Amino acid sequence: MPGMIEVRGTPAQAARRFTLCGTVAGMIERLPQETALQPVHQLCRELRAGNITALQLTELYLERIARLDGKLHAFVTVFTDAALAAAAHADKRRQAGDSLGPLHGIPVACKDIIEYQDRQTTWGCKALEGRISEETATVIARLESAGAIVLGKTHTVEFALGGWGTNEHCGTPWNPWDLLVHRTPGGSSSGSGVASTAGLAAVTLGTDTGGSVRLPASFCGLAGLKPTFGRVSNAGVMPLSTTLDTVGPLARCIEDAALVYNCLQGPDPLHPQTQLQPPEDPLPTLRDGVAGLRLAALPASERETVSAPVLAAYDESLQVLQSLGAEIVQLDLPRSFAEYREASGTIISAEGYSNTWELIDREELPLDRHVRERMLPGKAISAKDYLLALRTLGQWRAEFEMTLRGYDALLTPTSTTTAIPVAEVDETVVPAYFTRATNVLGWCALALPNGYDDAGLPTSLCIQGHPFDEARVLRIGWALEQATAGERRAPEGII
Repeated sequence: MPGMIEVRGTPAQAARRFTLCGTVAGMIERLPQETALQPVHQLCRELRAGNITALQLTELYLERIARLDGKLHAFVTVFTDAALAAAAHADKRRQAGDSLGPLHGIPVACKDIIEYQDRQTTWGCKALEGRISEETATVIARLESAGAIVLGKTHTVEFALGGWGTNEHCGTPWNPWDLLVHRTPGGSSSGSGVASTAGLAAVTLGTDTGGSVRLPASFCGLAGLKPTFGRVSNAGVMPLSTTLDTVGPLARCIEDAALVYNCLQGPDPLHPQTQLQPPEDPLPTLRDGVAGLRLAALPASERETVSAPVLAAYDESLQVLQSLGAEIVQLDLPRSFAEYREASGTIISAEGYSNTWELIDREELPLDRHVRERMLPGKAISAKDYLLALRTLGQWRAEFEMTLRGYDALLTPTSTTTAIPVAEVDETVVPAYFTRATNVLGWCALALPNGYDDAGLPTSLCIQGHPFDEARVLRIGWALEQATAGERRAPEGII
């Protein structure tokens, strides 16, 4: 395979690099732009049938990156030469009758905290620009083993600590749902959310410590899956919180999220917790519906934090699921989401500081001042307080499981509001009001689009499931998605 060349710098530089590397791809028939927004499972069928090739598909996404990413700012680096070579290799293997796996020929992108050997990985930090990975994360290795083609690395909030998606020094990706006003893409997996929404990759990977997959899914109108800790390997992922970090897909539909998750999950000796629970394929039960399921809804006290458009979409989702045969029960929870959020803050800041102190303590480095302010409290947390927080976490998990016994999932909004203008962001406000509880309680969760506000911005439902019950939350999400499929839209101006 030819040597890897990374595309960095301005969009014009990226476009020139694409032109130089696209000679072979330019000799084949170009695909329609709409193909870039097709679901992964549909693209897989087209590839298997020979209606399109991996090289055509890869060229399409690279062309879109070169043309659109100057505005959207989703990518940190693009691996043009390596992606084209991998696509050509995938086509040769298919012609020889050899399948590489369920994602054979599918172009993907990964958050820039996920290590990829001999490629740049910066943790979203300007001070680490040019840092080259010495290993490949298990999740990237598994994507490639399944036949996926890695297009590049996507922007993130520095050190993955922030829910709005902002980055002071590396730039904030542009939410594709409003091309006139720069709105929050959600964080910390901001670039992954934008890339999936805008059709710059077929699917992307993000990480979620307190909502960092689900908030971009919410603000960008995607399906975002946060697996249970220990279901998907964190080996080779730059850590924020070793207790709460998870890796999950950002996809344009539920089936795609299930398909990619299925390729990621499973035991990994490099992450021992993944060996404690056998993997479960969510695809056989995906279409089983929700009839007979018992789903918990928010207590009245928690509804007060939610904006009117998000709350209206939430209530509509409850009605749809009820019409499909689910029993919806308003349930008083043992603690408020605000309490769970605060508990996660202690653990995240303590563990985050322990992982970043060599950078955080150097005031001369170009670090995001808001991220530094969020991380520095971890420096003052004593061993006693940290261990007490972990003990409390265990107690709260047992308490929550007892309360939710007999319920198949808990339904909440994903975020309290739709995407706001970046200029209006208050960095002292944590948008992860509902999402942080999932990580603290050791649950899994799926965010999915469930409506739009008056400005046409997407709203989102979060289906929070018991530990290692990803198959059920995906099943619930698929049923809701199919029942409301006629209401789905796509951002204007990205074709």
